[in-house]
Amino acid sequence: MITLKEGDKIPETENIVNLKNLKGKKLILYFYPKDNTPGCTNEALNLKNHYEELKKNGFEVIGVSPDSEQSHKKFTDKLDLPFQLISDTEKTLLNLFGVWGEKKMYGKTYQGVHRTTFIIDEAGTIIKIFPKVKTKEHYEQIMKALAE
Repeated sequence: MITLKEGDKIPETENIVNLKNLKGKKLILYFYPKDNTPGCTNEALNLKNHYEELKKNGFEVIGVSPDSEQSHKKFTDKLDLPFQLISDTEKTLLNLFGVWGEKKMYGKTYQGVHRTTFIIDEAGTIIKIFPKVKTKEHYEQIMKALAE
């Protein structure tokens, strides 16, 4: 489960995306289970619909899931997403951020992505973690937390 906490620096990796290149930018890094599923679609659309406001507040948005690049391209094209989706098929970022792990559904246990969002400041410090994402209201959830 999530081992990082608010106030921690983000883990460094160059395997998928060099997070060091994102320093100097505020970042909404959201991890989601699967392209084209209802919750993930709602979350992506909510962030897309408020993307301009997020940009005005200085935020970049990046989504991460274990889906393939091809799946991300179809999902991005279908929803006309203005932000980057990262394919983490090797689960490098998912494990570094502690969002890959055991889940239960309908009495079955399996390994999967725990839907989680990290808000990261310009210095690469985690300022807020959302382990319970409201997919249809995620933008509002983020802005309310940042205002507190």
